[in-house]
Amino acid sequence: MCNSTKIFWRCFNIKQELPINGQIRAKEVQLIDEQGEKRGVMPLNDALDIAYDKKLDLVLVAPNAQPPVCKIMNYGKYKFEQAKREKEAKKKQKSFEVKEIRITPNIEQHDFEFKVKNARKFIEDGNKVKITVRFRGRELNYVKLGENNLNKFIDALADIASPEKKPILEGKNMFIILAKKVEK
Repeated sequence: MCNSTKIFWRCFNIKQELPINGQIRAKEVQLIDEQGEKRGVMPLNDALDIAYDKKLDLVLVAPNAQPPVCKIMNYGKYKFEQAKREKEAKKKQKSFEVKEIRITPNIEQHDFEFKVKNARKFIEDGNKVKITVRFRGRELNYVKLGENNLNKFIDALADIASPEKKPILEGKNMFIILAKKVEK
């Protein structure tokens, strides 16, 4: 049973974003019927009676307007269609991960080539790649060496990727993020 002054023909167990039926607290409302036509300003009880007669809900769509605007609709169907649209939008959204590759400032050539090959594979799969140079102990005195390695990475992947920012030093790590080049 619904908690309301009038007994309506259904109750909702849906997460509500808009006030409906008995939750509306305005004295007068601007009414829009189910076809989208304006019915004019009327007392709330009259608008609720019209919605009740049509076995639909009175939904407050513009609470800040003077007077507030209410629309007659099937709220359950409205929420279902809204959820369906959100689900479709989520499907069309492109998601990507940020893969991290860690290197040291004095990386050997074979290791470097292997890491470049992995980074290339990640970028071709549509992910971004974060390349991190970790400085340990006295290596922090040779920051330029780490920056050179990051620049070599940028040059090796220049055909498919571009850096989002210049190399950044944070604490004992220097990193750069590479993303797939936008094709024109």
